[in-house]
Amino acid sequence: MANATQLDIRVPIGGLFTVLGLLVGGYGLATRGDTALYERSLSMNINLVWGAVMIVFGVAMLALGWWKSRRAE
Repeated sequence: MANATQLDIRVPIGGLFTVLGLLVGGYGLATRGDTALYERSLSMNINLVWGAVMIVFGVAMLALGWWKSRRAE
C-alpha cells in the first residue's frame, strides 16, 4: 500500500498529452499543404500549433513527475 500513495498524476497526464500531441501534430504536418482544410481558421494550421502545445505540456508534466520522483529518493 505504500507505493499507492506515491503515484504522481503528472506522469500519466504527461504521457497522454504527449501521445495526443504527436497524433494531432502529425496530422497537421501531413495536411499542411491543404489550404481548403484550414480556410476556416484563417489559413493557420491549427492542428500543428495545438499539437506542439500539447507536446510541450506533456513533456513538462513528464519532466516534473520525473524530477519529483528523483527528489523523493
